[in-house]
Order: sequence, then structure tokens, then C-alpha cells
Amino acid sequence: MSGADTDQGIEAFPLKTSDKLRYADTDRQGHVNNAVFATFLESGRVEILYQEELAEHGAAFVIARLELDFLSEVNWPGNVEIGTAVLEVGRSSFKLVQKVYQDRVVVAKAVTVIVQMNEETRKSQPLSEKARNRLSELVRPALDT
Repeated sequence: MSGADTDQGIEAFPLKTSDKLRYADTDRQGHVNNAVFATFLESGRVEILYQEELAEHGAAFVIARLELDFLSEVNWPGNVEIGTAVLEVGRSSFKLVQKVYQDRVVVAKAVTVIVQMNEETRKSQPLSEKARNRLSELVRPALDT
């Protein structure tokens, strides 16, 4: 079953961004290399992590877990769109769901656990009320399918 069969489309995501594909992203088979998908996901994450400055002073966000499903190949030239939503918010971490689209077809989906880490102690640090509130506004659990 392809991801496009039950996908709600990028419009369902509260955060959206796009990346232009580069010839350098391709591999010997002529499609975009699987390692580049992590860069697509990063482009989507920075929309929330850094543009809204959710990390506490002296803290940073780190990836604790990344699950990435490749659903279809991506071909150059062109663009991809990345949809990002929050699945759940914990005490010091949160879970994102992201989907990558090319020509309105979902080509990859990912679930990422992100932890706020204190830069001095290198241990997890509770999210601020501001961060918890903003992340809660972006929760869309149905997008995990």
C-alpha cells in the first residue's frame, strides 16, 4: 500500500516548508539519495525549533529517536514539500510527525522524538510553559497514519 492511498495531504499539516532538489542530491540510480531525506526533515523541524525560539536559555533540542519510512523514490529536478506536526508533548520532550511530498504524493514519513537538553549538564531539561503551550497548538495525532 503506498502512503498516498490514505494520506490527507500537506494541507493537513500546521507547518509547511519546501526544499529545491539539487543535482548533487542524486545517486547512481538517478534518484535522490536516501541520506538527503534527513535534510528534508531538518528543513521542516527548524520551522518550529529555531524560528520560534522554544528552547530555554542554556538548553538545546536534540534528536533522541528518528523513524523514517521511504515510500517512493524522489527524482530530480523539482522540489519537495515537508509537512510537520506535533504528535504529543511530554515533560522534557515531544514527538513530531513529518511527511515529505513530491508532486503532491507522499514519498516519505517520519516520527522524531526530540528532547530539550541542558547544555551544561547534558541531561534532559523540562520544557518551558511557553514551549509546551506552542507545541500543544501544533498537535495533530491523526497525521501519524
